[in-house]
Amino acid sequence: MNIKLKVMLESQEEGGYTVYVPSLPGCISQGETIEEAMKNIKEATDLYLVIQK
Repeated sequence: MNIKLKVMLESQEEGGYTVYVPSLPGCISQGETIEEAMKNIKEATDLYLVIQK
C-alpha cells in the first residue's frame, strides 16, 4: 500500500535534522543527514501506521 504524507524537515543548530509528519501526531524522528532522517521517518511512519490498525 502506498500512502503519500507530507513530512517537515528542520535543520538543527547543533547539527543533524529533525523530521516529522504533521498529520500523524507524535510521529517524529531525526538523522545526521537528510538521507538518514528521511529513512528514519519512513520507518517511524510505517510503525506508527501498523500500531494504529
